[in-house]
Amino acid sequence: MLRTHTHHSATTKNVSLSRLRVLPAIILILLAAQFLVGMLVNLYVQVPTAHTGANAPEYFSGVVQGVAWALLHASLWLQLHTILGLLLFIASIVLIAFAIANRRRAWIILSIIGLFGIIAGGFNGASFMNYGHDFSSLLMSLGFLLATIPYVIGLSLSR
Repeated sequence: MLRTHTHHSATTKNVSLSRLRVLPAIILILLAAQFLVGMLVNLYVQVPTAHTGANAPEYFSGVVQGVAWALLHASLWLQLHTILGLLLFIASIVLIAFAIANRRRAWIILSIIGLFGIIAGGFNGASFMNYGHDFSSLLMSLGFLLATIPYVIGLSLSR
């Protein structure tokens, strides 16, 4: 009986650890797709200066309004860019939950830094869409780097 429990526990642990390798790889693929789609948006999409959330007097409600507008009414590339951003946000939270459940301190730290980068990129992307300041675009790209680097480090360390 004890042997079965130990075997089951080891199998569960292996499945959980494999998730800590697979999910960051998926996040990195999503980040690469986000980068490519973002470049298409940057080069070929003209965001209207008047849309829900544009020049909002209150930043955070403007972000929510702008993201909702982008999901429902923007061009296909901007819609896809927004959807990828939301998927990245969800996946990064799931990764933090896996890291906490497996008590992997390095993954907890790295995935929190990655989440922070994704949030920074997302908020600055919404800010760029709503206010059109080039500095927000720069900060969005820095958020992308801040998100990408910890996941690459984590995958390198987990080999």
